Amino acid sequence: MRILAIDTATEACSVALWNDGTVNAHFELCPREHTQRILPMVQDILTTSGTSLTDINALAYGRGPGSFTGVRIGIGIAQGLALGAELPMIGVSTLMTMAQGAWRKNGATRVLAAIDARMGEVYWAEYQRDENGIWHGEETEAVLKPEIVHERMQQLSGEWVTVGTGWQAWPDLGKESGLVLRDGEVLLPAAEDMLPIACQMFAEGKTVAV
Repeated sequence: MRILAIDTATEACSVALWNDGTVNAHFELCPREHTQRILPMVQDILTTSGTSLTDINALAYGRGPGSFTGVRIGIGIAQGLALGAELPMIGVSTLMTMAQGAWRKNGATRVLAAIDARMGEVYWAEYQRDENGIWHGEETEAVLKPEIVHERMQQLSGEWVTVGTGWQAWPDLGKESGLVLRDGEVLLPAAEDMLPIACQMFAEGKTVAV
C-alpha cells in the first residue's frame, strides 16, 4: 500500500510517503511560502522513492485546524493531485497528527493538543491511544477560550503529554489543572505522522472521492 500525505495547515510545510511500510518524509518551516514549496517537495519525495502518482493508493491531507489560508492551500493542492491521478482522499486532523508525533518521539499515549487559534482562542483536543495503536478523542476537538480549556482539564486526571503551539501562546494553560503535564516536544504537525492515521482510515474505508 502506498499513501502520500501533505500538510500545509500551519507554519510548517511537509510531505511524506508510506510505501509498503517504508516512510520517506520532508519537513520544512516556511511561513507564507507553502504554495511555492509544496509541489516541489511532493515531486522530490516521489522521485526519491521511485514512485509516481499513479502508483499511489490514496492521498492524505491535513484538514486542519490551523491557518485558514494554509488549510485551504493544502486542500486545493491535494484535490488537484488526487483529481489528476483519480485518487481517493483522506482528511487527517492536525491535532491528532501531533498526538501521533508525540507517540513516535516518546511513546506518549495520553495527549493534550493545543494550537494557538489567535483571537484569544485555542484549537484543542484530548487523545488517548489504545493497545491497537488507534487514537480516540476526535470528538473532543474544538476551538475554545483558555478558561474553557482549563475547565476541561479539571475533568481529567493523571499524566498527559502536551503538544502544539497553544502551550507557548498560553503558558498558564495547564497551571492549577491538577494534572501532571509532560512536554511532548511537538510544536507543529508533520506529514510523517499523518501516515499511520491515514493507513487506518484507508483500511476502514474512510476516504472521500474527488
